[in-house]
Amino acid sequence: MTLKELYTKFTKSKGITTDTRNIQKGSIYLALKGTNFNGNNFALEALEKGATYAIVDEVIATSNKKIIQVDDCLKTLQDIANYHRLQLNIPIVALTGSNGKTTTKEMINVVLSKKYNTSATTGNLNNHIGVPLTLLEMDKNTEIGIVEMGANHLNEIATLTKICAPNFGYITNFGKAHLEGFGGIEGVIKGKSELYDYLETQKKTAFINPKDPLQLEKTKNISTIAFDALTKILPSQEFLTIVRGELTISTHLIGSYNISNLEAAIAIGKHFGVSEIDIKEAIESYHPTNNRSQKIIKKDAIIILDAYNSNPSSMKVALENFKVLKGDKKIVILGDMFELGQTSKEEHLAIANLAHDLGFDEIHLIGAAFSQTDLQHTNTYDTFEKFEKNFQQKKATYLIKGSRGMALERVVSLF
Repeated sequence: MTLKELYTKFTKSKGITTDTRNIQKGSIYLALKGTNFNGNNFALEALEKGATYAIVDEVIATSNKKIIQVDDCLKTLQDIANYHRLQLNIPIVALTGSNGKTTTKEMINVVLSKKYNTSATTGNLNNHIGVPLTLLEMDKNTEIGIVEMGANHLNEIATLTKICAPNFGYITNFGKAHLEGFGGIEGVIKGKSELYDYLETQKKTAFINPKDPLQLEKTKNISTIAFDALTKILPSQEFLTIVRGELTISTHLIGSYNISNLEAAIAIGKHFGVSEIDIKEAIESYHPTNNRSQKIIKKDAIIILDAYNSNPSSMKVALENFKVLKGDKKIVILGDMFELGQTSKEEHLAIANLAHDLGFDEIHLIGAAFSQTDLQHTNTYDTFEKFEKNFQQKKATYLIKGSRGMALERVVSLF
């Protein structure tokens, strides 16, 4: 069956799903495979649940004509998504980077949705499967698409940009994330810059932070739109409050490291003609969720929960920001940072030393990688939990941060 024929079936369906638990009557099931699962085994179940077709890449012992066999289901998903994107004929803003992608994507979305019917990546569905599914959620009513792209190896961003064919791109920053997969910081820079490579060859446009010399260097052959870097921070505020000319924006974000994220959302909003008052209303309405710099109050405890993900770059700025926040007693609870490869011990030791140098009242380091630093206050999560059952008795401000696999949001239940 040709790609055009498959796409025609998609346009007449209720969408594509890759999970039989989410089958909607009239949708198309597409069987993906992973290390611990094989979606081909659930094709007939998907049809029983109401799927109009099941696309598979293995032989299924059935005469059911609703089974469509292809060579590679993942490639088929990506090809349909790319074909769909080209039919949409709308501007798409793609963004990647080491830190701040999802927060920036969410703020861009709330700003642009003040004027346009937007469609954006849900959560962090930003990989080789999530990006195609994001594109397939867009329809004839979508006026602007916002696509987040994540990667932990070289050539991944190159693949994703070819699929989503963005008109505009933005890289939040180049930081120490996924060092193991990228082979070091130079690999990170090269991998993330694959977005710039696409924009250059396709003569598209990049939004850039003019205060980042590396971004200026990497985009010298690309059409760029630089941020209006006039933002000032109002001191002694509970949340980040910024002033741009006569406009004051009071956010629900914590940390000056969010300044560039805000500036990106403002710049992109202004480029697409969103008024300043609508930009202000949109940003002030945005509340971070899903363990990203959330502020939680538990009796006398103020908790900054930033346990969605972590790497040396984001950990450093989080600690430095926590140091200047209000609070008589400050306690940090840090979990391992993953995917650092051979630099893991060195990076964990640097973060542990930084935390000690900043002079916090208590420091708790959790995980196997932090344990290799041979520093005090290092625990497995289980021993930490048994020891710290009395959090509810402490009046303090807490920072909880670690990689997703550490699931440090569990700590909140101890209060």
